Amino acid sequence: MKIGLIAGNRRFPILFAQAARQKGYSVVAVAIKGDTSACLKKCVDKIYWLGLGDFSRLFEIFKAEGISKIAMAGQISPHRLFSKEVERDCRLQELLGRIKDKKADTIFGEIARILEGEGLELINSTIFLEDLLPNKGVLTKTDPGASMLEDIDFGLGLARSVAGLDIGQAIAVKTKAVVAVEALEGTDNLIRRAGKISRGGFVLVKVSKPKQDMRFDVPVVGLATVKNLIRAGAGCLAIEAGKTLFIDKEKALMLADKKGLCVAAV
Repeated sequence: MKIGLIAGNRRFPILFAQAARQKGYSVVAVAIKGDTSACLKKCVDKIYWLGLGDFSRLFEIFKAEGISKIAMAGQISPHRLFSKEVERDCRLQELLGRIKDKKADTIFGEIARILEGEGLELINSTIFLEDLLPNKGVLTKTDPGASMLEDIDFGLGLARSVAGLDIGQAIAVKTKAVVAVEALEGTDNLIRRAGKISRGGFVLVKVSKPKQDMRFDVPVVGLATVKNLIRAGAGCLAIEAGKTLFIDKEKALMLADKKGLCVAAV
């Protein structure tokens, strides 16, 4: 059984590939130059390296490999939407030119539609990784205090509203004040900005969209997220239970406990 993988950055594509192979699948990956980790090569059966300017080749590769099911895992750096790479592929230019906006759901939804038109099915990106979706509860030894719980509750509703507008999936709050809202810059940059503005002690709330399409843009946190939160002096990370991938969870929670960072799935 063969499965295709459109691989973005960080460890999500690596974990997906490893889990798929453990289930008996042969994984053929299309990796994005400048974003995808070179470590992915060891975790797949075959890998093709493409730039954004090679977008049209994506469909040719999967068809030639006899693949009908594809997953997208990992992000492509959003700033690349504004790069000259886009101008080198007519099909990508056409895609970006005809969609109503450049929101994540709009772009990925159109890519899914094109894939389907080519006879390729885009599948749930968490299909082999359900054990990385934490259930509700406090995940660290450090419990949130009363004021932190109030900030989580305050931030949760706002984060869902922002996610529903497809602006971003995370929000930083402190003492019921909105410190920073995620947009194209991504969660790590949001954390750095929130640390400078709040001078520490903030709560980061990360959620899925109200009608989250689990085929793409699934919220992800991991060891890097926890490290950045600690550097920024954050007090708590709150993620949406059952809908947020927690990568390298054991290492991340061990570090969070050591540094007194509370992590909760809500």
